[in-house]
Parts: sequence; C-alpha cells; structure tokens
Amino acid sequence: MDLGIDGKVALVTGGTKGIGLGIAEALAAEGVRVAVASRDEARVRSAAERLGGHGLVFDSDDLDAVPGVIADVEAALGPIDIYIANTGGPPAGSDPLAFTREQWEAAHRTLVLSPMAFLERLLPGMRERGWGRVVAVGSIAAIEPLANLQLSNAHRPGLMAAFKTLAKTVAADGVTLNTVLPGRIGTDRLFGNAGSRAAAEAAAREAVPAGRVGTVEELAAAAVFLCSEPASYVTGTTLLVDGGLSASV
Repeated sequence: MDLGIDGKVALVTGGTKGIGLGIAEALAAEGVRVAVASRDEARVRSAAERLGGHGLVFDSDDLDAVPGVIADVEAALGPIDIYIANTGGPPAGSDPLAFTREQWEAAHRTLVLSPMAFLERLLPGMRERGWGRVVAVGSIAAIEPLANLQLSNAHRPGLMAAFKTLAKTVAADGVTLNTVLPGRIGTDRLFGNAGSRAAAEAAAREAVPAGRVGTVEELAAAAVFLCSEPASYVTGTTLLVDGGLSASV
C-alpha cells in the first residue's frame, strides 16, 4: 500500500529509543523526513544519523522550549506535516496517594500540556496547507487503569479527550488527530517495570490473549498508518495495539 507520505516532514518527540524511535524509523522508511527530539544529546545524535534526519535536544517538561523546537525543525526540514506526541511515562508506584505534588505537576506538563503547546503552534499551519497528521502515543492505561501507574491513569485520558475535541474542529481542513494505545510492548520500560525481560515475557504469556509481548515494529506500523493518506477519514479515535489484552468494549 502506498501511504502517500513520501517527502512529508515529521517531528517525533521522545524519538530516540523504544516506541518513539520505532515510529521514527517506520516513517523514514516511507520517505518521510524525520526530526527526533529527546533529552539525551548522545541518543539524539545517534538516532538522527541512523535515520538520516534531524535531531535536537528537548525536555517535554520545558514548555517554554516548544516554539524553539518547532522553529529549529522547520528551518532544517520545512513545515511540519506529522507530529508524533510521544512523551514517555511518568514514575510508577504501588501507593496511588504517595506521589508528590511536584510529580503530579510534572506528569501534567509532560503528558498533557506539552502536546497541547505543540498543537497550538502546529495546527494553524496544517490547516492552512490542508493536510496534517497528529498521533499521540498513549497507553492502555487510558481506558483501563493499571496498578502502580496512577499518574498515567489520571492524565492520559485527558489528552485523549483533548484530541477528540480538536479532531472535530480541524477534520474539514484535512487534519487528523488520533491516539495509539500500546499494551505490553517490548521496551526497556516494560522490562524494567517487570524486573526483567524474562519476567515480562512470562507475564505476557499468562495475561495477553496473543500469548506474548508485542514488538515496537507492530506498534509503529499502526501509528504510521494513522499518519497516512489512506487514513484521511480516521480521526478523533483511539487504536489499541495490545494483543487482545483490553477487556473494554
């Protein structure tokens, strides 16, 4: 299938490892000119070289840096057509009441305010050009709260609702906003939370109907389809990539 995005420009935040890097690589394979941003300068350089794209250091907690990030990417590659809002996960903890006010505020900045700060500046240009794709990388926690992930449970549904609201306002302008909800995808974060890769894989064999951990490539394929021309009639929705784990209808 021709996804119709060859030559488009994409910005992927959190794009130097795990799911973010997987999406960036899948976009680059379709001919997209990709910029990746993350906090780690060494990983930024490595990912940009690997993708043949552009890299820049950015902490999603720093809302004031957003205009500069956009200006940097547009100066290097041109107007941003595709925005992948991937901000990683906040700290886990067994006691849902034990998180500090600072941790709550940081989670709100990174999971909600940071993507919105980008959209405030990116959507007008996308609407003017008559084409744009925005995909947030959420979590199954957005629809089924997960143990130990109180901060994600509380904030990820808010971004989904904001996306659905925005999707209605820009749909007629050729701009779509969607969210992918990963289940147990094989990343360092999943393995770390489980204690080891082996523990995560064993737990998935028991809990996931597909009987295994999902791959980054499988999640990336779903996200990139939502960025495509054939997906132009898909907006304001969420797509589970979880091997059947969710029990929600």
